[in-house]
Amino acid sequence: MKLKLITLIFCYLLGQFCVAQTQSLQNDVSLDDKYREDQFYISVTYNLLRNKPIDFTQNGFSTGFSFGFIRDMPINDRRNLAVGLGLGLSANSYNQNLVIEESGSAYTYNLISDFEGDVSKNKFSTYVLELPLEFRWRTSTAEIYNFWRIYTGFKVGYVFYDQSKLRSDLKNLKISNNSDFNSWQYGITLSAGYNTWNFHFFYRLN
Repeated sequence: MKLKLITLIFCYLLGQFCVAQTQSLQNDVSLDDKYREDQFYISVTYNLLRNKPIDFTQNGFSTGFSFGFIRDMPINDRRNLAVGLGLGLSANSYNQNLVIEESGSAYTYNLISDFEGDVSKNKFSTYVLELPLEFRWRTSTAEIYNFWRIYTGFKVGYVFYDQSKLRSDLKNLKISNNSDFNSWQYGITLSAGYNTWNFHFFYRLN
């Protein structure tokens, strides 16, 4: 059974730290009219899979962690419209009931059965270099530090390392860099929120 696994939804962001480059100078309020919202971001996600084989299930808690930097490039005089381009890293895990084994130069995929014994761990993990591109709208001005934002865009990722691991009382399996999985990932993104806290959604297209 060939695994069609890596189509997923990232659907929750616990926190995002934003650095808005604004200044207020002395009592005459000389404002920086060249402000922008460059961002260092940190996110924790819950990963859901779709297009799953029959009887394939996720179990436990499949999590992801990512961090990176996005450069803000305003495109209008008010600077509340901008393009964002960034670079980041993410690590994602998927706890599920599919056993991946290596047989020569090929891989086999089977659901967990009694042949695996008492399974304590069965997890697939990916480590991804990410390139986000965003179109950004916000209610900011040079005087307002807390504002609403809606950022939508596209993200491309390169999986530079993946690993599947099974641990049971009968066997231990560990496979790295499975060639059956896509090295390139891409999808659409949406971020919305107020001040430093945001909801983030990523939907993979491949």
